[in-house]
Amino acid sequence: MVGLGDQMAHRYGGYRHFKGVDDLDGALGQVRNDEHGDAPVILLAHEPFIFRRVPARVSLTLCGHTHGGQVNLPIISSAYAKSRYGTDHIYGHILEDGRHMIISAGLGTSIAPVRFMRPPEVVEVSLGRTGANAPNV
Repeated sequence: MVGLGDQMAHRYGGYRHFKGVDDLDGALGQVRNDEHGDAPVILLAHEPFIFRRVPARVSLTLCGHTHGGQVNLPIISSAYAKSRYGTDHIYGHILEDGRHMIISAGLGTSIAPVRFMRPPEVVEVSLGRTGANAPNV
C-alpha cells in the first residue's frame, strides 16, 4: 500500500492553481518487490487527478476527494469537473488502460453541507489474485 500527500495542499494564483505535497515517483520508489518481480501496489490518493500519471504497476487506486460529486447534476457535474480539474472522473469504478480506480462518495461533504443525487457511502473492496500465481479456490 502506498499513500500520497494532498495534491491540492497549497493554493496560489487563481482558484485553479495548486501546489501539492504528493510525490508519486518517490512513494512508488519505496515499494519492495516480491519473489516474482513487481509486487502489486494499491495507491491511496485523496484526489483522483493523479490517476492519469499512475503507472500500470499500480493495481488499484482508491480516492474520494470529489465526494462522488456530492451534488450530482447529470452532464453538468462531469463537465464542471473536467473544466476545473482536467478530469471527468468524479465517482465509481474507473477502468482506463488496464488500470483501476475507485472514487468513493464518502460520508461527509465539502464547502456546502449538501448532497443531491449522491448519497453518502462506505465502500467495501474485496481483493483477489488472477493469473498463473492465483490459488485455485
